[in-house]
Amino acid sequence: MADSSHGSPNTSATVAKPGQGGVDTFENPGLPPHRPRLADRDRRAEKRAERQVALLFVISIIGTLLFFVGYFFIPLNDSIARLRLQNLMLGFGTAFAMLGIGVGIVHWARTLMPDHEVTESRHEIRPEKDRADAEKIIGDIFEETGIKRRPLIRNTLLGAMVLAPLPAIAIFRDLGPLPGNVLRETMWEAGTRLTRDPSGTPIRAADVTVGSAFHVIPEGLNEAEHKLEEKAKAVVLLMRLDPEELNPSPGREDWAYEGIVAYSKICTHVGCPVALYEQQTHHLLCPCHQSTFDVTQEAKVIFGPAARPLPQLPIDVDDEGYLVATSDFQEPVGPSFWERG
Repeated sequence: MADSSHGSPNTSATVAKPGQGGVDTFENPGLPPHRPRLADRDRRAEKRAERQVALLFVISIIGTLLFFVGYFFIPLNDSIARLRLQNLMLGFGTAFAMLGIGVGIVHWARTLMPDHEVTESRHEIRPEKDRADAEKIIGDIFEETGIKRRPLIRNTLLGAMVLAPLPAIAIFRDLGPLPGNVLRETMWEAGTRLTRDPSGTPIRAADVTVGSAFHVIPEGLNEAEHKLEEKAKAVVLLMRLDPEELNPSPGREDWAYEGIVAYSKICTHVGCPVALYEQQTHHLLCPCHQSTFDVTQEAKVIFGPAARPLPQLPIDVDDEGYLVATSDFQEPVGPSFWERG
C-alpha cells in the first residue's frame, strides 16, 4: 500500500516503490513558472487591449440603442415586412447588448487583469479574521481590475450596464394590465359575412362541402385600420360535417347551419393557429403543442395542454345564400392564461 505525506507546496512527499519495501522521495514541483502575456510586456499591446474592451462595451451600447430604434421608431401597420424588420432589430439589438458586455468582460479579464497563480493552505475557521480576509480579497480584486486607472473601460462599462436592462423593462412594460374585454370583442357581429382568408371573397353555404375546411375572416377586415390585430382575434376555421355527427349543447342548436360549423382558429393554450383539420376523425390539431379538439363535441379538448374548447362562432345564411355570423363569439378568444371572470 502506498504511503504519502501531506504538507505545503515546498515539502517533500514519500511514495513506496511498487514491489519494493523501500521508500523514494521527490520534491513537489509546485506551480509552473508564470508566463507573462503580451499586454504585460508591451505597453502598446496593453493600450490596444484596453481599446478593444472599450469597443465591445460600445457595441453593447449600440445594441441597446438599436433595440429602442426598432421598438419606438418603426411604426407597425398591416405590412408584414415592417413587422419582420422590427423583430430583426429587436433581436439583433438585444443580442449585441448582452454579447458586448459578456465578451468585453471576458476579454478584459484575460488580457488586462492580473493572472498570477495563488495557493493558500487550509486553516481553521475564525469568523472575525475570515471577514477581514474577505474584505481584503474584495479590495484586492477591485484593485486588480485596474478600473481606477482605466477610465475608458470604466466609463464604457457603466454606460453599457446602465442601458442594457432597459430593453427588458420596455418588454415587461408591454405585458400591461389584464386584457379585460379586449378579447371579448372582435369584428364579428350579426350579419357579418364569412369571407375567405386572405382574398375576402364571401362564402356561400353551397360552396362548403362535407369534409372541406375554409380559413375565414370577417367581411371588411382587409380594409380595417388595425388589420393584423383584428385578424389575430377574428380568424376562424369553417367546416362541414354530417349534421347527425354534431352534438350541440342546449342553447346551441342553431349555432350551426346544416352541419356547417365555425370555430376560432386561435388555440386556447398559447394562441398558435389551429390550422390542421382531419376530416375522417373531425379533429382539429394545433401544430405548436399538439392540443387536439373534437369538432363533433363543440371543439372539446381531447388531448394536449389546452385548457378549454375553441370558442364557436354562431352562423346562419342571409337571403342570398351567403354564410353570416349571428353574433360575436360568446366567450373570449385566445389563450387561457389570464383571468376571464
